[in-house]
Formats: sequence, C-alpha cells, structure tokens
Amino acid sequence: MIKMWIKISLFSLLILTSFSWAKLNKLENLGKSIFNDTGLSEPIGQSCSSCHQKDKAFANNEMIFNGANNQLFGNRNTPSISYSQFSPRFKYDEIEGQIVPVGGQFLDGRSDDLAQQVFGPFLNPLEMANKDESQLLDKVKSASYWIKFSNYFNLNDSSNHKKIKDSIIRAIVAYEKSEEFGLFTSKYDYWLNGQVRFTYMEQLGFRVFERKNKGNCAACHSLKKQHKDDRPLLTDFSYDNIGVPANSINPFYQIPKKYNPQGKQYTDYGLGKSPRMKNGNYIGMFKVPSLRNVELTAPYMHNGVFNTLKEVVEFYNSRDLESKWGKPEVPYNVNQQELGDLQLTNLEQDALIVFMKTLTDGYQK
Repeated sequence: MIKMWIKISLFSLLILTSFSWAKLNKLENLGKSIFNDTGLSEPIGQSCSSCHQKDKAFANNEMIFNGANNQLFGNRNTPSISYSQFSPRFKYDEIEGQIVPVGGQFLDGRSDDLAQQVFGPFLNPLEMANKDESQLLDKVKSASYWIKFSNYFNLNDSSNHKKIKDSIIRAIVAYEKSEEFGLFTSKYDYWLNGQVRFTYMEQLGFRVFERKNKGNCAACHSLKKQHKDDRPLLTDFSYDNIGVPANSINPFYQIPKKYNPQGKQYTDYGLGKSPRMKNGNYIGMFKVPSLRNVELTAPYMHNGVFNTLKEVVEFYNSRDLESKWGKPEVPYNVNQQELGDLQLTNLEQDALIVFMKTLTDGYQK
C-alpha cells in the first residue's frame, strides 16, 4: 500500500511539474513575442530585438543604436543583455574593503532590476519612442498575440492600465530570464567541467587574465563562482571609470538640440548622473559588463569607441603610456590601479584575446 502511495505521489508530482514547466514556457513565449514585435515602436518598425539581437549575444554591432526615428541616435553603445538576469538588484556592497554600488540594470544602473528596466526603452524618445504607456498598451492590444496574452493573464480590452502593464513586464522578464539569455555553453564552461583542454594560447591567455602581476582582468571580471551551478559570470557587477576617451564620431552629438542641448560638448557621466545618485562621487563610472560572449558584441565601451578586442587590450595595456588614446572623457575617478601600464608582451596580449574567445556560447566539441 505504501509503495502504491509513493508511486501515485511521484506520478502526481511529475504531472504537476510538467504543467508548471509548460506554463512557464508559455509565459516565456509571450514575452518573446513582445520582445520581437516591431509594431511596438513609434513609428512602427523597431522591436527590442532590433537592438538586442540574439546572434550578437543580445547586443548589436552598431557603434551607437539608431532609434525608431532613423534620424535620432542614443548616447550609448547597446549593452549585451545576455546573462543580465544574474545581475543583483542595485545595492551598496563591500568589495575589497570598500562600500561601493553594485548591480542594477542599464550601463548606469538606473533601474534596480529587469522588471524596473522593461518600460524604459519603450518610452525613450531616442529608442522606441512611444509618447506614453497608454499608446504602448493600445499597440499590445492590437497585436496578433493579444488573445493568447489576455487569456493567460485573464485580461480583456477594458482591463485597467496597471494590470496590463504589469502583465507585459512579467512576460518580458520571464523571457529575459529564460535559458536563451544564459546558455553557459562556451568552451570555457566545458573546460571548467573538465570536458575539453585549452590550447597553449588559451591557457596562456587565461593566466594573463587571472594573475595580478599580469592582466589582472579578474579583479573586475570575476572568476569567482556565482550562479548556475556555480559558474563564473566574468563580472563583479561593480562600477568603474577606466579612462575611456570620448568618441569623436558619436552620432548623438549631431542630433537636434531638443534631445542633446550640449551638442559636441556632451559628456556622459554614467552612474554619477544617474537619477538615483545624490552626489557626484561616482561620476564617469559605468557598470562592469560580463565578458561572456564578448567576441560577438563589438564595438566596445559605453560609447563604442573601440572597434576590436585588440584595441581594447592595447588600451588596457598602454593607456598611460601612449598619447594616441586621448584624454579620458571624464577625467575624475579614473582607475589608476588596475590598468594603463600592464607591460604585457604582444604574445600575452594576443593570448588574452584568444582566451576571451573561449567565452562565446555555442561551442562544439
């Protein structure tokens, strides 16, 4: 009798788990439909996936993103949102004996988490440019997936504004937390599991990456075990000003004064000018990105000033030695400790790039 009860219980648990999994997948798919819907911009034609392209690790290869109005540009390079689900809520935490801001979403951390981030691009006049939330909600109601969406959330055309908005947020966040955004299928992951070996150059690059007397990249792009079966995320989610120069050809400088009153004099102060900051202590600082899939996400830095990983590594290695890099866009709070004069040889720099390419998902043994 006990054995029979155990069998029935296990069967019930299996059915319940399968139902829950199917329901979750359905929610993720609804979020995916919204994420890929080009009808949700003003004018229509741009979706979330226009800037966050799956084959580019949910970034793109444009220097600065172009809005739904193709005459307008944002002020920053599109960040990859692969693995963004693992960023902690914005908070202050202790790192190496100092209390510093960590986590959040966007390059300046202005949103606490994915849920708070969702509506930003929809309403940003330089991105998807809807005039208000009501306009966006009306577009969702007229979308081909509205019937499935409304049935799932028990909505109808007369449902209140907040309930529909919250449902949109839930769906998109579910999709952005799905496995598509956190595959952990790089050669580095296979190497961590002991399933493959690194080549000589990959191993040398890893040593340069982790050692304090070499690249010391792991000081910020952490190799500590963090999430998903204790796999490293290659970031500590902190903020830093590494002395990146201004991008003289940033198209944001040329857009109408209505959107950029400063024109070519515009300076991006990052976290220091985020609405959440009460002072300028963090001026010029941007969130340390994960290096997972970094091979796919050129150009680099918050303003897209570097086109290749080779340029990035050379900058880290010689920022303080060569005038070709120019002055920092924001000359305050510049990190003088962990980069600028690394004294890496050409072989070590090449190896470092080879290692970073092992962080690309989709590795085939």
